[in-house]
Amino acid sequence: MRITSELHVAQLVRRLFAAGDFAVVARRGADQAGAIFIVARQPSGAFQLYGPAPQSLSEESGERRFILEPAQDEEALAARLASEARFDPDFWVVEIESRNPEQFVDIAAE
Repeated sequence: MRITSELHVAQLVRRLFAAGDFAVVARRGADQAGAIFIVARQPSGAFQLYGPAPQSLSEESGERRFILEPAQDEEALAARLASEARFDPDFWVVEIESRNPEQFVDIAAE
């Protein structure tokens, strides 16, 4: 059984702040099961977008897994999130600033 989206986001934000990094909830979604997107920004301004992994790539433990999504620039990022909003308006967006985002984002093995 997975923890709620709200609790997962709260844990992520707390872990980032404890490590001396930064996080902000840019969009709040459904408390129980909203999809979570993570925008990982580097101090240089470069970023990566992590979206929810398909169920087939998740483990039976119920842990939330993420996949790296293509988003080359701010315009592509905005377009991807707008597309998600049309499909499912209950999603979360968490923006983080960390030199090592993989430390906080559980990447699904493809």
